[in-house]
This record gives sequence, structure tokens and C-alpha cells, in this order.
Amino acid sequence: RPDVLDSALLRPGRFDRKITLDLPDKKARRAILDIHVRAVPLAEDVDLDRIAGLTPGFAGADLENLINEAALLCGRENRDEVNMESLLNARDKVVLGGKREMIINEEEKSWIAHHEAGHAVAASLLPNADPLDKVTIIPRGRALGVTMYLPEEDKYSVSKSSLESSISTLFGGRIAEEMTLGADHVTTGASNDIERATDIARNMVTKWGLSDKLGPLTYSEDDGEVFLGRSVTQHKQVSDVTVHTIDEEVRQIIDRNYERAEQLLKEHEEKLHVMAKALMKYETIDMAQVKDIMDGREPRPPEGWDDSDDAPPAKKQDDKSDSVT
Repeated sequence: RPDVLDSALLRPGRFDRKITLDLPDKKARRAILDIHVRAVPLAEDVDLDRIAGLTPGFAGADLENLINEAALLCGRENRDEVNMESLLNARDKVVLGGKREMIINEEEKSWIAHHEAGHAVAASLLPNADPLDKVTIIPRGRALGVTMYLPEEDKYSVSKSSLESSISTLFGGRIAEEMTLGADHVTTGASNDIERATDIARNMVTKWGLSDKLGPLTYSEDDGEVFLGRSVTQHKQVSDVTVHTIDEEVRQIIDRNYERAEQLLKEHEEKLHVMAKALMKYETIDMAQVKDIMDGREPRPPEGWDDSDDAPPAKKQDDKSDSVT
């Protein structure tokens, strides 16, 4: 590590070769998974290629942790083999955190379902959006519900169209709430969505050169050490006029993508309500069920579902065990 070596040791002819280790791509993640499952008995339904595709950004240690979590889940359920369901649950736990046991009333559960359905419907209709993996209203980590995506391949750059589709998708939840609850009863549940959408829009304008008005330039308001919220050097690089233009451009990106998502959800309002109803019933739906809904069909029940019982399948015993460390 160069940061722990004296600068004299880093001169040419000494320790002058640097090797950068990037995060593994899908092929490398698949090979790493093969190493960590050597001592783990796997069920026949396990698809390590899919797990490798579902874990972009995972380092080797993250993949090892995923396998260990899956083995723990199977041990708690007295299974002899790690199956695909355990691996997917372990992936969710590593990415989102453990399931939280919360008593949520039906009214709040309904708006959470519509919020996540709004994300899912928008993502299913927008161009260049990542395909959906699953949608759930089971609380995990700090989230009351989650819409998860399955990138088709590792991405090293993102197009303007994809970025704008991401902004529209992020606003789908808030728009669905407004359509369902009314403008006066929209909740604070979209705060993180709004923050992420604003960050994408601002970066498009100030870092990535994706603003027609400002062009391919990088804009920084000030440069210098920040102390108590103020720049020490106060070396201003952007004029007040440019700052105002940046704000206008960010606002235009947000407004047009908000309006696009709102138009799509209003045109497909029936599918929005069908998806929310499916989430209320099953709590988690996968990409096959989402496709059923978007194609106008009744969503198929999840594997192991008993229609005689209104509760989700009894095999979710790990809800209680997640609180054990």
C-alpha cells in the first residue's frame, strides 16, 4: 500500500510498480463463488451464474459473506443443502440489511404497496431502464419496501437516456402515492428517492456534461478546504449567473422526468392497482409476476403459496432468526 510507505521508497527504481485491483466483473464473481462453495453442499436448483449477475459491485469478501449467510439461513431451517432461495435471501440481507419485525396497519401497508408498485410500473415501461428482479413490501434495514433491479451486465458507463429513466423511476413511488392518497396526504417515504434523483440530475449538469445549455464542462462552485460549512480559501470558480443556470437546468431535468413518469402511471393506473394488490397479498413478487401484470394477466402465485391461507408461505422462518447475531 503506497499510503503507508515513505516517499523515498516510491522513487523510480525502488517500489515504483503499482497494481490496482478493481472490483470483480461477472465472470470473476462466478469464479470467486466457485471457490467459496467448495465446502458447502448445494441443492440442484442453485444457479451461481444468476447469483453472479445479481451481485454487481461485490468484492470477494462480500461474496464469501453471502455464502456464509446462506449457509446460516439453511442451518436455522435444519436443511442439509443450501438452495437458491437461501442464496437470494442472503443476497438481500447483505445488500439491504436483515428483515425487520414491524407491526404495520393495513392503511400504511397499502401506501407502501402502491409506492413500490409505482417504481415497478415506471421501470417496466421506461426505455433503457434496468429490468426488475423483484418488488417487496417486507421492511429491510431502513426501508419499508424495496424495488430491486437486475442489471443485464456490468456497466462501466451510463447513457443520458438511462439516467433520465432512472430519475423517472425514482419519482414513480411518490407519484403513485399522490394518485392513491391525494396531494395532501403524500408521505415522507420518497425522501431518499428525491435525494437520489436530484443528485443524478445535478451530476448530469455539473460533472457529466449532459446539459445542452451549459455544454460539456465541469462546474464547481468553490474550491478549498471546507471548515464549519464554509470554504477557507473562498476561491470561487462559478459565477452567480452560472449557478442560477445550473439550478434551472437541474429543475428542467427533474420536471420533465417527473411529468413523464406521471403520464405513464396515469395511462397504466389499472396495472398500478393490480400490482399493489398483489404486493398486499404476497408481500414479495418477482419479475415473472411483474411481467404477468404488465401483460394484463393475473399474476401467478409464488411457489409454495396456499390460496386457502391469506398469509404468505410459512417458510419465512428467517424473519425471526434475523434478529439473532
